[in-house]
Amino acid sequence: MKKASTAAVAFTFSVAAVAGAVGFTAGASDAEASKRPKPVVQDEFDSLGPAMHQTKNAGRTVHYSDTGETDRTYGDPVVFMGGTGTTARASGMTEFLRTTRENLGQRVISVERNGFGDTGFDKKLGFDDYTSDVNAVLDKLGVRKASVIAISGGGPYAAHYAADSPQRISSLHLAAALPPYGEKSSYCGKSDKELNAYFGEQIRDPRKWWGFAEDSPMHKIPGFTDTAEEDGGRSYYLRGQKGDPSAQVHEQKLYCERPGPDMSKLKAPVYVYTGLKDTTVPPATQARWNDALPQKPVVRKYDDSGHDVQYRHWDQILLDMAGYADRTPVCTGHKTRVLSEKAAERALKKGGTLGSCAWRGKSAAK
Repeated sequence: MKKASTAAVAFTFSVAAVAGAVGFTAGASDAEASKRPKPVVQDEFDSLGPAMHQTKNAGRTVHYSDTGETDRTYGDPVVFMGGTGTTARASGMTEFLRTTRENLGQRVISVERNGFGDTGFDKKLGFDDYTSDVNAVLDKLGVRKASVIAISGGGPYAAHYAADSPQRISSLHLAAALPPYGEKSSYCGKSDKELNAYFGEQIRDPRKWWGFAEDSPMHKIPGFTDTAEEDGGRSYYLRGQKGDPSAQVHEQKLYCERPGPDMSKLKAPVYVYTGLKDTTVPPATQARWNDALPQKPVVRKYDDSGHDVQYRHWDQILLDMAGYADRTPVCTGHKTRVLSEKAAERALKKGGTLGSCAWRGKSAAK
């Protein structure tokens, strides 16, 4: 009893000492609080990224993300097909412009591919199975038609989806997207053993696999590179894969399939976004889309971008998907304006820059 009492006294003394040191008496606290703005605690949670869901299709579990909310009305939903080795959460890497997306009323849905993240690996599955999975998810969500945005290694999947389900696409957007047409990549002649060794080394450290060049504008986005690296870890380690390259090798071999799918039945408008400094999917390679598409696409070329054009000009892509293809976002006078083509040209000549003023950094807000 004596020992406990001593501890209680010591605790009381410590609290009193701290309170005295900071001048934090009850009366002083009330007086100080009355001088400060009234605190406000939010009524709803902020998003930590697109939520994951699952459904069944053809006897397998399909994992997908969805930013949709049941109590809001959206325009055309967007199906996001990320680059090779990404998960369905990779669509969250575009949420640095979430406010713009929500203002445009867009809902982003991403269906995870074979072997990455939450999704188990089955070496028998191919492009047709992914198309089936996408349609199963859209059917579950009651989505009849959607815009489709494909990034990098999502390009071949988008091409096969467009060939199989052209009636479900309201517009197709190909950003730094690999076309499954023309000459195969040099790695296609390598053996499975060689590919496993090569990609096993590449994906062992997701920070290197998803690293961006030092001069990439992605470093201007708070937390972007961290999010990219975390998705790499999610892709190859989430289910205890421990960096197993099997799914990656399987997907890379799918990219080698020729001839590419026949997209002649696609009636929706198509947009191609090319970074002129892209060395991963060079402009000459992306130009192959022109011959494969049934109609001439709208091609947007940017000399300020490489294989990050899909993020650097995500604001333009959002506008295009929302039906504002005749408008261009320009930062002028420290304010982002959405202008007509001619007005944008004038603004750029006067020192404006393409896209949101956020790309200029803190100085844009002055």
